[in-house]
Amino acid sequence: MLTRLTLMEILEKAIQKEVQSRLLYLGLSQKMSDQAARYAFQELAQQELSHQNLLEKYQRGELREGALSLEQAIDYKIAEHLDQPDISSDVKLKDVFLLAANREKTSHEFYLSLARAHPAGEAKRLLGELAAQELEHKRRVESLYTEVAFPQTDGG
Repeated sequence: MLTRLTLMEILEKAIQKEVQSRLLYLGLSQKMSDQAARYAFQELAQQELSHQNLLEKYQRGELREGALSLEQAIDYKIAEHLDQPDISSDVKLKDVFLLAANREKTSHEFYLSLARAHPAGEAKRLLGELAAQELEHKRRVESLYTEVAFPQTDGG
């Protein structure tokens, strides 16, 4: 079944995803004993808040150049990727990093698709930047994953 959402509905889902990601990263930062991991998650949480603020700015109509009508129906074929499973209390840390990497991958694809649908202008540039930032988040979380999943031994 093909899902067609208006841009307003897509922005609402994207904002919710950014809020969920921010809360996830804040919670993870509080659980990390490793200072580098704690800092990385705090920074990711702050960046997700920044993304939320930019999307809300678009939603309020404060981005004019290259913005689409909020009522316009768009088929991105990615709406099903916006919802991610919850993390259970018994999940392993490496799996949390893997889930976070998948969330960032989905976010990257979402913003890339949204940017492609926009004409040249401020909105397209903003969405392209969000896509690039989500890809960088994925790289950082994957780095944390490899540190936990494949820890260094004393022998090198």
